[in-house]
Amino acid sequence: MIEPPPTAWRLPDPRTAEPGSDVIGIGADLAPGTLLAAYRSGIFPMDVTLDDGQSVLGWWSPDPRGIIPLERFEPSRSLRKSARRFTTTWNVDFAAVMRGCANPERSSGWISAEFIDAYSMLHVFGWAQSIEVWSDAGELVGGLYGVRINGLFAGESMFHRERDASKVALWALVEHMKDSDGPQLLDVQWATEHLRSLGAVEIPRDEYLRRLTRALAS
Repeated sequence: MIEPPPTAWRLPDPRTAEPGSDVIGIGADLAPGTLLAAYRSGIFPMDVTLDDGQSVLGWWSPDPRGIIPLERFEPSRSLRKSARRFTTTWNVDFAAVMRGCANPERSSGWISAEFIDAYSMLHVFGWAQSIEVWSDAGELVGGLYGVRINGLFAGESMFHRERDASKVALWALVEHMKDSDGPQLLDVQWATEHLRSLGAVEIPRDEYLRRLTRALAS
């Protein structure tokens, strides 16, 4: 991994944010150094739509925060069966995974070309990583991507074109993290209904930041 030039911005501090708030700042940029500083401090970027309809870059620190405790992820019998149909790889086609996650036909799509360019550059530096899921025919049918810093994996998005393909990617990530040394933190930002079915829980922001500190030090 290559440490990029430091950010030129002073990013918002989630420790001083109002409890229960999700967006704690706007502005700055998506340079590699800015992204790394953000994830190390417990925030992440996503556009915000203002009251006048204008879209601007926002910095988010959800309270509560969604995480998946590794011990809570237990692949079902059907998922184990589905996994036999697929092959998983790491960092083979990061850009294709991001494009799959950014499919405009998906509801609540937010991954723009600007985000794809920014995270692809972070991937070149070694910090943004992807897991690809391939069919027997060699087609990319699912995957996920996120930011890996020591014991933290900040999951950004995942997609599937065949049933269970994204779950297989998540399973591969969980097993990899279980095999890693030190405290591990799998951040999923929000515990959606779908992620809850895979073991996600919500924790207060302060607790997330404490776990983040331990994970970054591992």
